[in-house]
Amino acid sequence: MGENRLDPKLLEILVCPATRTPLRYDADAGELISEAAGLAYPIREGVPVMIVEEARRIDGERGTD
Repeated sequence: MGENRLDPKLLEILVCPATRTPLRYDADAGELISEAAGLAYPIREGVPVMIVEEARRIDGERGTD
């Protein structure tokens, strides 16, 4: 399993900690995307880092601040 790959079963149960909404897996970027919050959570060594302060803001997608 690659460094940033994610177990599909894990993706089924994870939600955004800020909004409690489902996440979208971006395999190319190695991130979990919360469109509702406008955040991208990193996946490091196969482990999703579900900390809002560690997430990257995504601009130009669905979220507006």
